[in-house]
Amino acid sequence: MRKRLQNASVRTAGRASVADVAAAARVSTATVSRVLNNADYVKPQTRKAVEQAIANLGYIPSGAARSLSSRSSRIIGAIIPSIDNSIFAAGVEALQGHLSERGYHLLIGSSNYDPEEEYQVCRSFLEQHAAGVIMMGETHTPACLDLLDRHGMPFVNTGVYTPDQPYYCVGFDNAGVAATAVRYLVQLGHRRFAMIAGITAHNDRAVGRVKGVRAELARSGLSLPDDSVLERRYDIAEGRAAFRELMARAEPPTAVLCGNDVQGFGAILEAQHSGIRIPEEVSVVGFDDLVLSRHLKPALTTIRVPTQEMWCRAADMLFARLKGDDTPRAVEIETSLIVRDSTGPAPA
Repeated sequence: MRKRLQNASVRTAGRASVADVAAAARVSTATVSRVLNNADYVKPQTRKAVEQAIANLGYIPSGAARSLSSRSSRIIGAIIPSIDNSIFAAGVEALQGHLSERGYHLLIGSSNYDPEEEYQVCRSFLEQHAAGVIMMGETHTPACLDLLDRHGMPFVNTGVYTPDQPYYCVGFDNAGVAATAVRYLVQLGHRRFAMIAGITAHNDRAVGRVKGVRAELARSGLSLPDDSVLERRYDIAEGRAAFRELMARAEPPTAVLCGNDVQGFGAILEAQHSGIRIPEEVSVVGFDDLVLSRHLKPALTTIRVPTQEMWCRAADMLFARLKGDDTPRAVEIETSLIVRDSTGPAPA
């Protein structure tokens, strides 16, 4: 299927029709229309058969299909994993302004880190006549990719840089960036590491960061045991609880890497509450460089991700695809390690 996507970035052939759905469900086209319009008098088993046929065929109502075919839509969809994280809000805000300058409007959907929910959001964007979509990461269901391919919907992945894949992307190598923080901590003399990671299920960015930490530690002759990686939601309270658990161990870590800044905030707050000195007893590193990172006491050492630039460049890539212009398939965004007060030499 990847080969199909690669060879047909904006293709309109092969779309299912109402007649196709009716034939697959063994009902009339009028019955399909009633299901699509949520009529109350359709039998439950009939409705189920029609909905299954729609899902199997990737059918989208014809109004949206006509708009996609003509490419007259001025709507771009963006799917973010969560509305709770300010890093996504900053990216979407920059994206909206960037689209507005070019006469486009923005539709926003949240997947809640659920690939099935992301699929439903993509269907909704198609029904709303979106011309293209920008998504986070590359963990998409085959059904979602097939739906976008079947309807000729161009999309761009953000937050990842995977030039070996057939999908267009604007982002960075999560594993490589996480390794940068590890190298810095090893140079400071740290040997006992732990990680408060994001939930890795359906989150390739979180997976990449854990892999990067492990790989870099291995290059230094160190390891990161499974029980030293605590997967938690990106939440301050979750970060506090995880940090408390790590520091209560007989041999607590001297360096804690966090999957994002929010978890880092939780670690610093819990350290203050528990009387643990940062960085004298333990160093803490975040990821993203949220505004609050520089205002904490101690200020959080973190990885700076130019989120606004990333989303705007993803939009430019999508515009190029819509116009049929040449554009690189993968664009790497430069990140940097921002050293602040939450890191220091390993304690003796």
